[in-house]
Amino acid sequence: MTASASPFQSAAIIGGGAWGTALASLIAANGVDALIWALEPETAAAINDRHENLPFLPGVQLPESLRATSDLSATSGRDAYLFVAPAQHARPLLGEMRRVAPREAALALCAKGIERATGKMLTEVLEEVWPEARAAVLSGPSFARDVAIGLPTAVTLAACDPALGARWMATIGAPHFRPYLSDDLIGAELGGAVKNVLAIAAGAVEGKGLGDSARAALIARGFAEFQRLGVAIGARPETMAGLSGLGDLILTATSRQSRNMSLGFELGRGRKIADILSERRAVTEGVATAPAVVAMAMRAGVEMPVCAAVSELVSGARGLDDIIAALLARPLKSEGR
Repeated sequence: MTASASPFQSAAIIGGGAWGTALASLIAANGVDALIWALEPETAAAINDRHENLPFLPGVQLPESLRATSDLSATSGRDAYLFVAPAQHARPLLGEMRRVAPREAALALCAKGIERATGKMLTEVLEEVWPEARAAVLSGPSFARDVAIGLPTAVTLAACDPALGARWMATIGAPHFRPYLSDDLIGAELGGAVKNVLAIAAGAVEGKGLGDSARAALIARGFAEFQRLGVAIGARPETMAGLSGLGDLILTATSRQSRNMSLGFELGRGRKIADILSERRAVTEGVATAPAVVAMAMRAGVEMPVCAAVSELVSGARGLDDIIAALLARPLKSEGR
């Protein structure tokens, strides 16, 4: 980051869930004029009236300067935008944003997922829908509540333009929130998507009672799959081994605070996915991302048995016992393959 980099003066955070609220609280505390767009009017009202996101981040007091709206047009004219809405809603929402935001707006993609219908990453969706936007990717091991209450966190901020990256670093950096700059958007974005799928697998192992040794092996072999896919599509090894890859995987696959890991845990206990999802208001991104990752891997000619197993599990194509038996029956081979 250059010494002359200055933060953005105003920003719109598109998405009023826990992560969007945490990021908005962070930059508002940095003095940025921050406005959250939330789909639900009751979420916006709670933030404005009580300085608390009751539906998605209860118990966390938000800066009084932070405001919220459920009218997307109210976000027009901001210096910068953080996209934190669910990945499967990105295409139509980014199209709507393009109509109200400055055409060449600075836009940080903070959602973690792959578009299921097309198998494209959000940077690719953005290029198709809003090619003039100046893209960055924010990813890494970061639970929303940890960030919102000021616990130490480190993430990857990827931007092709060093000057743009420096401004984002100045905007989001804080004593407890440390961004590391990269220009590898592919690696940063892929790690944030694949780790959700692998976290479902890790949760299923724990819920099934297969032991810590099995979970460790699952995480390690899943990370090897992620590395193979990343290399095939142009990600850099150091990015995949960094915060947005291995770091995010470690966090998400080892804590039931993760929506994806906790969903896998419940599946491991024998519950049906429809019942689990019906109890949740927040989106569990790995459910839709799993088949998208598998499709991406097939196009790239990469074998990803763990991710394929998760795709079968969440779709109901095979039961967990059959999936485990099939994975354990795979031919023995060298670790590097």
